[in-house]
Amino acid sequence: MDGVVSVGVDSSAESRAAAGWAAGEAVLRNGALRLVHVEEWPLPLAVAVPTVDRTDHRRWADDLLDGVGDAVRREHPGLAVERRRLSGRPAAALAAEASRAEVELLALGSRGLGTVSGVLMGSVGMAAVGATRTPVVLVREHGPTADGDVVVGIDLGGQQDAALDFAFAEAERRSCTVRAVHGWTLPVALKNEVARNVAEELRAELLPWRRARPSVTVVERPLMGAAATVLVDEAAGAELVVVGRRERRSPLAPHIGHVTHAVIHHCSSPVAVVAHP
Repeated sequence: MDGVVSVGVDSSAESRAAAGWAAGEAVLRNGALRLVHVEEWPLPLAVAVPTVDRTDHRRWADDLLDGVGDAVRREHPGLAVERRRLSGRPAAALAAEASRAEVELLALGSRGLGTVSGVLMGSVGMAAVGATRTPVVLVREHGPTADGDVVVGIDLGGQQDAALDFAFAEAERRSCTVRAVHGWTLPVALKNEVARNVAEELRAELLPWRRARPSVTVVERPLMGAAATVLVDEAAGAELVVVGRRERRSPLAPHIGHVTHAVIHHCSSPVAVVAHP
């Protein structure tokens, strides 16, 4: 058995969708699934309703983890399913979980409720994405079904080896196509000449991965337009979208990047965010 696919679990439909996606990913990787619930105490509900105490909440969390575990085992008999109940700030605890040596990736519901009533899982997910080097996959409740492409955004001249490695490996596991997308903008008068150069650069950029994984079909999509807009449009119906994130921090918050930020918020497909130097 290989590594572990961890998934954050709460009571939201998006969280359950993430658990289902993560279970399928664990099967593809011949690994284990780890269900993780983060308890942040006190809950607002516990303050408003004194009869709700920490023991009650832990019992509820255990029931939640058991229920999600039973559901994924029914869908994937034989899958090894672990469970962890953690305490602390959700984003920090999930990032720490993702950073464990055996964890290959972390899956999160992209718009679900966090363990603090009224806090969007989106904000927790964004914080977790920026706090770990481990790939994080954000899953919506109603995303596309299987049989689409793996779409990867390419920044020519950028540090994107990690994102390409991830995209090609995922496509090989799924026996599907990699669609490599690069958006570019220049004055219309230079369009034809620049388009040829961009296409050649994109082909050269992908050559090492074509050679390393010859079984993977690759479609090159150098398109004129803003990178974020082009990538969101191309991602429609994708099985998985892969984007990079530079490992750097601003004084106020982790750096995500505007293209990655746009894809996370506007794509209905699962979005994998892969960190690079």
